[in-house]
Amino acid sequence: METGTLIEFRLQGERRLAIVTRPEGKKHWIAIDDRQQSHTIHPRQITYEIKGNTYKSSDLPKFWQAVQPYLDPSNLEVAWELLVEEGEVVSIPGMAQILFSDQSPELCYAAHYLLSEDKLYFKQKADNYEPRSAGVIADIKHQVAVAAQKQHSEQEFFQRVHDRLAGQEVLWQESDRPRLEALEKWILQPETLVKAAQDLLQTLNRPTYPDGAWQLLVDLGWWHPHENLSLRRSQTPVQFSSKVLTVAQQYLAAYPDDLDADHRLDLTHLKVYTIDDESTQEIDDGLSVEYLAAGKQRLWIHIADPSRLVTPGDELDLEARKRSTTVYLPTGMIPMFPPDLATGPMSLRQGQLCAALSFGVMLDETGAVEEYEIHPSLIKPTYRLTYEDVDEMLILGVQGEQELEAIAAWSKQRALWRRSQGSVSIRLPEAIIKVTKESKDQPEITAEVTVELLDDTASRQLVAEMMILAGEVAGRYGQEHQLPLPFRSQPQPELPSEEELLQLPAGPVRFCALRRCMPRSEMSTSPARHSSLALDTYTQVTSPIRRYADMLAHFQIKAHLRGSALPFSLVELQQVLQTVTTSAYEATLVERQTNRYWSLEFLRRNSDQVWQALMLRWLREQDNLGLILLEDLGLELAMRFNRDIKLGDRLEVQVSHVDPRQDVIQFRELINQGSSNH
Repeated sequence: METGTLIEFRLQGERRLAIVTRPEGKKHWIAIDDRQQSHTIHPRQITYEIKGNTYKSSDLPKFWQAVQPYLDPSNLEVAWELLVEEGEVVSIPGMAQILFSDQSPELCYAAHYLLSEDKLYFKQKADNYEPRSAGVIADIKHQVAVAAQKQHSEQEFFQRVHDRLAGQEVLWQESDRPRLEALEKWILQPETLVKAAQDLLQTLNRPTYPDGAWQLLVDLGWWHPHENLSLRRSQTPVQFSSKVLTVAQQYLAAYPDDLDADHRLDLTHLKVYTIDDESTQEIDDGLSVEYLAAGKQRLWIHIADPSRLVTPGDELDLEARKRSTTVYLPTGMIPMFPPDLATGPMSLRQGQLCAALSFGVMLDETGAVEEYEIHPSLIKPTYRLTYEDVDEMLILGVQGEQELEAIAAWSKQRALWRRSQGSVSIRLPEAIIKVTKESKDQPEITAEVTVELLDDTASRQLVAEMMILAGEVAGRYGQEHQLPLPFRSQPQPELPSEEELLQLPAGPVRFCALRRCMPRSEMSTSPARHSSLALDTYTQVTSPIRRYADMLAHFQIKAHLRGSALPFSLVELQQVLQTVTTSAYEATLVERQTNRYWSLEFLRRNSDQVWQALMLRWLREQDNLGLILLEDLGLELAMRFNRDIKLGDRLEVQVSHVDPRQDVIQFRELINQGSSNH
């Protein structure tokens, strides 16, 4: 290379023109650029060289000025159209000739400049350039457009993020969802590194760990501070698909044909009591008593008949099967059926003609089942009562409601009979946690959390006994006719001896010891004894709007009653039950974890409150870790003690630290010098 040669080289990616002034060592050259800066350059760094001409550094501005008017990239498209048909390769001087009809150093450099910047029409082959095919160019254009759109979308997303963090209202776009869902995924699966979430947090100068992702989603209003993570981690569907909702609307407009229309028993003459919590909207059971000759009485347990509107395998059935159960959360319920159906024609609504599956039962004087019958029926519920209403009516002995008193008397007799058969009754306080949304704008932030103690009153015992009675009758019917049903059973527990129990304080401590011994109930297609209920066979049938297994029993029993083929064979029922049991268990976990979260949140908000606690049992005695019962709330929580304590001791405690999201709570005991327990 001669001194005075004009070259192009790259400095940190930037294109520079310079004049070679002298060699430097064996391979390098010293060159001066247009800013009069000196550079030591290796030949490999040189990207263009004008041979045969000699220049001075002062010529560079004039040279660049002469080149600039020719740097229009659209010129290359014209050249491409001329060359592509023949597929000819072209040199830089050749391109200068095509583009500018001249091969002067300035125009050759302009051709080089255009070709080296081009990523579309030509690709380099050694010192020449080859036109790309039309198909390849179309692909590149598409990729460029997609990349541009992606970049534009990203810019808009970050603008919305900054606006939201600055307190402005924003409307999130569908294109934002993948970025926000990447944050969700990392929070829900913290053991899995989600790079997209990490990159996003890094760009926003946020802490790059799952808690940082959670805080960002809360700050953006995408999640609220009390987001239900256990529900999000589960497979529990929260919304109904438009397809299912459309079917529900069709059924609301016109009921499908009733397969049992010809043999529904008309029981509209009976007085029917439906008894539920005030907030209950899905009314799925009602009670009656029928007076017969010779002073005999027949109890009727009427169960809502959602299978009147549902056919095995249709959209509603498959949706209910997938959900398996209604999920009850402090913040509200997630129904198994679309609400308009569940609380409408599926429910036993006061004063309206309702389809039901009615269990008529006559008991002997001890409370054992003497005879029974089951019918698809028509009823007209007379009263919609709360448990409190019934308790009051039973205490006051309201005239004209002898039917209710008769049902109450039979329920007590049934409880006595089951006890004589070996039933195990565990009566521990139960907490009802409710979250009421006070603000439409920020519902979960200003939500009021209440914890109520559920009283085990006469009315609740009455309803429970009647539901157990219906379950016994359904189980007996299935066993007698060898029907595959979802039978419930419970293995015989190994209970503490009477002597051991008497050593424990009566009440919750003793019940807690019994509960620890109780095995989990099981579901199978064969009847077996349910030990704690003291029944030889039992099938849950009383909540078909809320439990899919109950509706399966309805499908099978109703088909047998009308002489039709059973909808589910033994094998088919086993397969369905396997799926239903799994999703029902998952729903139970969601309920339990959500209740736990809100109970801790309630205690966090009331951390200055002093609670009366009862020592229930040891969790790890060697670590002084026990289970206490907050008696006013019905909440059972772990506590570490720093003194000797016995089962049944009462103490006053206060929350010392609680973090609902981390599922952590710690108590401190308030020592009362006057108490014998302290």
